[in-house]
Amino acid sequence: NGNETTHDALKKVGAIIERPNFYPYMTAMQNLNLVCKIKNVKNAKIEEKLEIVGLLDRKNSKFSTFSLGMKQRLAIASALLNDPEILILDEPTNGLDPQGIHQIREIIRKIAAMGTTILLASHLLDEVEKVCSHVIIIRKGVMLYSGSVDEMNASHGYVEMQAKDDQVLLAALKNHPWFEKVSIDEETGLTKAMLTQPIEAEELNTMLFEKGIVLSHLVKRKESLEQQFLELTKQNA
Repeated sequence: NGNETTHDALKKVGAIIERPNFYPYMTAMQNLNLVCKIKNVKNAKIEEKLEIVGLLDRKNSKFSTFSLGMKQRLAIASALLNDPEILILDEPTNGLDPQGIHQIREIIRKIAAMGTTILLASHLLDEVEKVCSHVIIIRKGVMLYSGSVDEMNASHGYVEMQAKDDQVLLAALKNHPWFEKVSIDEETGLTKAMLTQPIEAEELNTMLFEKGIVLSHLVKRKESLEQQFLELTKQNA
C-alpha cells in the first residue's frame, strides 16, 4: 500500500533536523547502539560511521563531554547508520566555531564523494558556494532559482573603477560592448560595471587610457553567491 512505499522510502533517508539530542551519561558507542535498535539496523557499522566523522578515538567518551561540533558530528554518524541514499542536513554548522565549521564541511564533502546525495538547508551562502554542486533559492515558498552553483557563478565578474572625471568614465563604459549595468555606487563613489566577457585588467586599462581616461582605481571582482542572492531577492521583493 501507499504507506508501505513511504515507509520504505524513508528507510533510505537520513536526517538531522533539530539540534542533536543523545543520552548525556552514555558513550558515543552506547548512544549509537541504541539508535541501531530503534532504527532496526545492524550495529556492525557503528565504528565505520564514527571514523567518517572523526570520532572513533572518542567512541567510549560520554556524550556530555563532547563539544557542540562533536555532538553535531555524532548526529551525522547516527544519520548514516542505515546507509541512506539521501542525507538531509538543516543548518549543520549553526553555532559552531571556525574549526567546527571546517570539520563539518569536510565531512559533508567526504560523504557526498562516497555517493550519498545530501540536501543541505543553509542561510550561509558562503557555505553553499563551498560545499554544494546545485542550489535552489526559495523565498516565501516561491522558487526564485534552480540550477548548478557553477552556472550561478558563471558571470565574468565586475570591475570597480575611479577616474578624475567620473561622468566621462561612466559614458565611456556605457558605450562599450565589454560592459553592462554600469553605475556609480553611492556609498563608495566608485564606478561599477558588470563584464560581458572575460577581460583582463590590463586590457581594460589600456582601452580607457587610449580614450584619454586615466584610472586612479581599478579592481576586478567576482560576484559572490551572496551578492547574487540579494540581487535576485531584491528583484522579486
